[in-house]
Amino acid sequence: MTQSRHWQAGRFQIDLARPQVMGIVNLTPDSFSDGGAWTDAQVAVEHCEQLVRDGADILDLGGESTRPGAARLSVEEEWARLAPVLPAALSLGVPVSVDTCKTEIMRRALDLGVDIVNDVQALRDAGAEALLAQHPNAGMCLMHMRGEPAAMQQLTDYQDVTREVFEFLGQRAEAMVSLGVSRDRIVLDPGYGFAKTAAQNFELQRRQGELLALGYPLLVGWSRKSSLGALTGRAVDERLPGSLAAALAALTHGARVLRVHDVAATVDALKVWAACGGEGYGMSENGAISSGG
Repeated sequence: MTQSRHWQAGRFQIDLARPQVMGIVNLTPDSFSDGGAWTDAQVAVEHCEQLVRDGADILDLGGESTRPGAARLSVEEEWARLAPVLPAALSLGVPVSVDTCKTEIMRRALDLGVDIVNDVQALRDAGAEALLAQHPNAGMCLMHMRGEPAAMQQLTDYQDVTREVFEFLGQRAEAMVSLGVSRDRIVLDPGYGFAKTAAQNFELQRRQGELLALGYPLLVGWSRKSSLGALTGRAVDERLPGSLAAALAALTHGARVLRVHDVAATVDALKVWAACGGEGYGMSENGAISSGG
């Protein structure tokens, strides 16, 4: 099945002819990598602005940590973190995504004008499917995960991790299509680090291209993940080289959107990757690099 070359995302049609960089904005005190860094609303807005200057194509704002072992928040707690920052993010001229698995948070964010819902539970909360079906232009990212973040790392008993991720994502995408959702609104995420061991994550990465047969673009998030630390022995704040290597490997296996903490470094890596033959980031005749957009 042929993938769409664009992602319909609210106010935008995102061009997937070149790799897209989604900048992470964690408005949480307990995220695994940068928890507490952006809990002040004004500091978070300034961080959004910096990520756009660094070359972020998309901003992804989250108010609840989904790290292994994370506890669930109430709707009001999560919304209290997002509400002061979303309006400013929406003014920056790039698509804005909200990272949530709660239908009520999705509703409030979409009412504000958010372009994308990025859900680690693939719209399985009650009412989430119907809500997204009622918003005819909103983009969505459906991710593979088993269980809840608090206990997901106990749910890693796969017979064939790639096949099971393939089947799950296919079922979730087709559930949305059956409700009248246009295929060009849907992007899929294999869920690296979610209910998977390090070995399973790397096996899934090696076979990631098999997921393309579903016919949807792939978004991946390897940035600073614990599997990189397990492989390299590096602490979370020392995983930039591993994150960049995993991101470029994901592109070679068909990913079109990279969800990252380190936007400027990722954009630099993409420029070098393109100059060495990777698609998407153009080089003019005089040798100058452009981001393609």
